[in-house]
Amino acid sequence: MAETERARGLYKELADRVDERLFGVRDALRFVMVGILTGNHVLIDDVPGVGKTTLVRMLSTLLGLRFRRVQFTPDLMPTDITGTSVLNLKTNEFEFRAGPIFTQVLLADEINRATPKTQAALLEAMQERQVTVDGQTYPLPDPFFVLATQNPIELEGTFPLPEAQLDRFLLRVRLGYPDEREEQRILTSKPSERTLPDRALADLPPLAELRDDIAAIGLELPVRSYIVSLARATRDHPELAVGASPRAVEQMGDASRAFAMLDGRDYVLPDDVKALAEPVFGHRLVATTDARIRGRGADEILREVLRSVPVPTELDD
Repeated sequence: MAETERARGLYKELADRVDERLFGVRDALRFVMVGILTGNHVLIDDVPGVGKTTLVRMLSTLLGLRFRRVQFTPDLMPTDITGTSVLNLKTNEFEFRAGPIFTQVLLADEINRATPKTQAALLEAMQERQVTVDGQTYPLPDPFFVLATQNPIELEGTFPLPEAQLDRFLLRVRLGYPDEREEQRILTSKPSERTLPDRALADLPPLAELRDDIAAIGLELPVRSYIVSLARATRDHPELAVGASPRAVEQMGDASRAFAMLDGRDYVLPDDVKALAEPVFGHRLVATTDARIRGRGADEILREVLRSVPVPTELDD
């Protein structure tokens, strides 16, 4: 299909450009692109210094999307994000002054440092693509994405995201450390080579068209059944208090189609679902108290579920 080749070409060009500044993040970039192509939000959960903010900045520029960054802190107020009504002394009327959320890509940096009240200010925007201030509703731009970052190690002064907020993120992505060869590249790169791009890619296909193309990617019955079996296995697992939600099942279907399209295929493989299982399901699962006491987390249990659920070998409907 010409559509899948166009998507694969875009991903390759993006990956090559990002690789000029950030080394070893091609796999993570593919996951973030899945979120963008499906019109969903992504949580980048990793330690400081691996390039989370730089990746979002580069991706926004290369895709030609308006970008705003908000540093989340404990004293950040909801109106600092959404905007507020201000009295115009000339007209003696209140006027709405839009906050930084009125953009196409919002980088919510260290989102878990803000209070739950401020975190909740994003819920309506992430789900409904709108903001309500003083009883007045304002639509957000299209496209609109929240790409949030958080540090999973440092817990002092943080407020863990509630399950309702985590469920709004399609994917949780971890960049990880570059391998030894990539770190050698870091040391041999020149300061002049570490600049960020200042313009979008040439001949950039409209994201709306790519989103429409995803619907044409085949999701055969065996793969659909595999997704459902994985989700139900998480709900039935005795060490999981919360399993994958129906929203997670729906979004796994969308994500696996986009993942296949970025690989140049017009059909989804079980391996696509396996690759996406932790990014799509992992952050939505909650281990029981007994499991956590024994040092078993949701990710470890999910990997066991992946090993226990049979993988379909035939894709004929």
